[in-house]
Amino acid sequence: MTLENALSRLTDLLGDRLSTSDADLALHGQNETYYADAPPHGVAYPETTEEVSEILKICHGENCPVTAYGAASSLEGQHLAVRGGISLDMNRMNRVLAVNAEDMNAVVQPGLTRIALNEELRATGLFFSVDPGADASMGGMAATRASGTTAVRYGTMRDNILAMEAVMADGTVIRTGTKARKSSTGYDLNHLLIGSEGTLGIITELTVKLHGIPEAVSAATCRFDSVEDAVNCVILTIQSGLPMARIELLDEMMVRGFNRYADAGLPEKPHLFLEFHGSPASVTEQMETFAAIAEDFGAEAMKTATTTEDRNALWAMRHKAHYASAALGTGKHIWPTDVCVPISQLAEAVVQAQRDAVAMDLTCTIVGHVGDGNFHAGLSVDPGNADEMARAKLFTGKLAETALRLGGTVSGEHGIGIGKQGYMDAEHGPALAYMRAIKQGFDPKNILNPGKMLPDNH
Repeated sequence: MTLENALSRLTDLLGDRLSTSDADLALHGQNETYYADAPPHGVAYPETTEEVSEILKICHGENCPVTAYGAASSLEGQHLAVRGGISLDMNRMNRVLAVNAEDMNAVVQPGLTRIALNEELRATGLFFSVDPGADASMGGMAATRASGTTAVRYGTMRDNILAMEAVMADGTVIRTGTKARKSSTGYDLNHLLIGSEGTLGIITELTVKLHGIPEAVSAATCRFDSVEDAVNCVILTIQSGLPMARIELLDEMMVRGFNRYADAGLPEKPHLFLEFHGSPASVTEQMETFAAIAEDFGAEAMKTATTTEDRNALWAMRHKAHYASAALGTGKHIWPTDVCVPISQLAEAVVQAQRDAVAMDLTCTIVGHVGDGNFHAGLSVDPGNADEMARAKLFTGKLAETALRLGGTVSGEHGIGIGKQGYMDAEHGPALAYMRAIKQGFDPKNILNPGKMLPDNH
């Protein structure tokens, strides 16, 4: 049982769709953040579930690691083959298999991206709601339990997947969930696989919920004198039951990044970016209610964007936060991290993060899906500067400690991957042993994305 045997047998199965070229290996070993490159030994390009099953059977028999690969937009290195083996590139499995408009669901393959799905749905009056910013693959979004700017209204991937097909470590194909909107039968394997980061199985098909395109949509921006005022405005907005479609915080450093990266021309103060969905009358009412709340917290210069072009420009800018953060540290990488806390604790968590960054002499932006208590910190770092990297690691640890102290989690969106394994015990305690037992039961040879999520058990 050897890697060489695995590569030989996979070549017999796939022909030239098993690549060992230097260019392919290098591409599949890259990431958008600060992690070291981790090229695999081979890249497999399956086109069917049956091929994924055969690949897993071979790799299981040869004890060869397998790491699923989609759009490579994950921020904690989930797609990196850190222990070598096969990078399983799912991008050729990228079709919409069915759109069931009456049931408001679609059946898709894992390599399909969210933007491609919504383009396919354009004529149906329906849309897929989860929007993490990057044009991520549906399989990758499921595997990392992705969310994004619209989660405050429509939920995360956890809330928007009805059923899946997956291939287990030994090649067995299973189906989880159904097209029904609820079930009370058996263990919930559907939600166990969602967020498992490819460590329990390879997702080969998803049945996802769709939503009706709202009759009216309007966006808005406003600014505040302090982060506390902006966050407290968000808290009261959510507590008031206002059905926000998006409500995003940008701190003053993030605004500076957008000004440098996109010439946004925004005053360097904390901002909220907002979106409202509904009927024309309800959207108007929502905007008026929000404006009244925001005024109590000193909001200034509330501007609306009602045309599709203006709204798209606003959210396109917001979705470039990673690159705008990089604009503040010329030639540097971004060390991205995120936490999520109860909304009542959000102001304390954000302000503490800002203070820690200043105290550690780090350039840090903060941007967040604050309607559900989730925010991101982007640190400008030079991977060659050991002192700066050590300070960034210390900041990330303190941010995690703050989140846990306030009753939150060390990641609301990015996941664990490589970078946050060290915090799993602090968050989960004795439950971590049961997670290890699940992993052992699903993947006793530890071939599925080894080195991710669960810290080594010394």
